[in-house]
Amino acid sequence: MAKGNWIPVKAAEGVHSRQAHADLPEGTYEREISKEGFFGPAAFLYHRRPPTGWVSFEGPLRPRAFDLNGLNEPQTSPWSAPIVLHNKSVEVRFWKLAQPMANLARNGDGDQILFVHDGEGDLYTDYGRIAYVKGDYLYLPRGTMWRLTPSQPTAILMIEATNTHYTLPDRGLMGPHAVFDPAILDTPKMDEAFKAHQAEEGLFRVEIKKRGQVSVAAYPYNPLDAVGWHGDLSPVRLNVRDVRPLMSHRYHVPPSAHTTFLSDRFVICTFAPRPFETDPGAIKVPFFHNNDDFDEVLFYHAGDFFSRDNIDAGMMTFHPSGFTHGPHPKALKNMFVSAKPATDEYAVMIDTRDPLEVGEGAASVENHAYVDSWKTAGA
Repeated sequence: MAKGNWIPVKAAEGVHSRQAHADLPEGTYEREISKEGFFGPAAFLYHRRPPTGWVSFEGPLRPRAFDLNGLNEPQTSPWSAPIVLHNKSVEVRFWKLAQPMANLARNGDGDQILFVHDGEGDLYTDYGRIAYVKGDYLYLPRGTMWRLTPSQPTAILMIEATNTHYTLPDRGLMGPHAVFDPAILDTPKMDEAFKAHQAEEGLFRVEIKKRGQVSVAAYPYNPLDAVGWHGDLSPVRLNVRDVRPLMSHRYHVPPSAHTTFLSDRFVICTFAPRPFETDPGAIKVPFFHNNDDFDEVLFYHAGDFFSRDNIDAGMMTFHPSGFTHGPHPKALKNMFVSAKPATDEYAVMIDTRDPLEVGEGAASVENHAYVDSWKTAGA
């Protein structure tokens, strides 16, 4: 995130609260305008009506939603999976796999994360085997050879850090064990199942993606034939159930607090179940905001998505930077009083510094009525 000497402003005007996201003036709706996502200077405006109360919305800035469940054709190669969103820094695909990969894969374009939306099976890599289940993040360093063999039909959100890598975010005052202890990260094992996979015979093809093109190297043996390794670079597995989100009972923490993986030009965040805020003056739903520096993408994995209406697991929303957004009208009735003690949603958020383009895969399953979902009855 950019740092620097921001233009120094400390001012207030009219009716406002003393602190962000709490004790709003009666009958008002708060909207945040901020720099660098939620990391830079910000202003908080207080409106008489919800800032998303439009009666029509036209043009490319409109919010969009895609039902990725509609991408039903399984592919044995990850490079045949449809592209959902992309720019020069990130490529997002949604991949369904019903049987073992016909060939091995290697990504020369950047580090890769496979988020397992559904299914289970085994991931075989240069480093050994990792069993995967629903809700796993599988991190693959750039250049790793790998192959998936599902035991159940598998659906994966693939997120490529194009021409760069993934790191973990700085936890600051919370310390390095906040959100999840790095000790929970599982690495591959060269166990009996891996050795049995190595012993398979035949012609093995490796599909290598570089600069968006696929080359194929063929071997007369299984090239996952390493007998050992050591070092501080390896694929790892992290399940969303092992994420322990930061929270405050007096303050609605911003999405940036839920950052799981960091890349040069985007972040991946995980929304996991957490108690609602209990302070009577604290906002208990996501606040209205303009994210004028980042495109926001949310993939809905499981649970009850309390701030969104008519959104189901396997769907994705895309809010371009500069678009004012926040909770849907039905969620606003719970802005200060929660209907239940805790959330029960799991979702993956991708915030990108550079504008995203919509791929053909997403365009084919778009819900064009999503832009109207903020309208109140009669609007």
